[in-house]
Amino acid sequence: FVPNDIHIDCDNTSFGIITGPNMGGKSTYMRQAAHLVLMGQMGSFIPAKEATIGVVDKIFTRVGASDDLAAGQSTFMLEMVEVANILNNATERSLIILDEIGRGTSTYDGLSIAKAVSEYILSNIKARTLFATHYHELTTLAEEYPNVVNLSVSVKETGDTVVFLKKVLPGKADKSYGIHVAKLAGIPMQVINRANEILNELEVTQEPEQKNQVFQPNLFQEELPTFIQELKELNLDNMTPLEALSYLYKLKKEIS
Repeated sequence: FVPNDIHIDCDNTSFGIITGPNMGGKSTYMRQAAHLVLMGQMGSFIPAKEATIGVVDKIFTRVGASDDLAAGQSTFMLEMVEVANILNNATERSLIILDEIGRGTSTYDGLSIAKAVSEYILSNIKARTLFATHYHELTTLAEEYPNVVNLSVSVKETGDTVVFLKKVLPGKADKSYGIHVAKLAGIPMQVINRANEILNELEVTQEPEQKNQVFQPNLFQEELPTFIQELKELNLDNMTPLEALSYLYKLKKEIS
């Protein structure tokens, strides 16, 4: 067992975003926090050298991943139901534990939902919260909200060897080490090697693609006003059906 300090208050560090590798200890750290609060509030001894625990009215958790075949609910639907329950019922005196949000849908949808949920908790509920995520983009919330703190689980990387130290430290992680975990699970090396190749290709091509996506709409937007202006100035009352049809063909030819 690796001991870790936990510090969450209502003012300066009320919202902790935890990033880091799979199997690094993120979930254990958050569940440990919930257990200690529950045990302390019921008057029990807790496994800590010392503790100051504020009273909470409720503990909300969104952990694990499963579906409900009998009810016809997918993993993502169940996840959203749990999140909805938290957002509708948590108060400023609650403790919220979020272990991944949005992983059951597309990357952009999941990231958008995760960030919107975080912003809602920060702006409306203002509850003490620990949120473990693989969306590293969420770490920028610390630049927008003074009470957000970034935490990460430490890793010792030597060549191709990765050791999870299970220690939670201030700061954000820069990798998830998912392929390394797949290797530990026994995935064939042919698959692991190919996954590394694909990862390297994605890292190289992602930035140019994003630039193109931003650049192309601007070109189109420059052409659009001229096209619309011509249509606005068109006097249909003074045109025969044949003239209108000819003008339509002319516009189509110019556009293509």
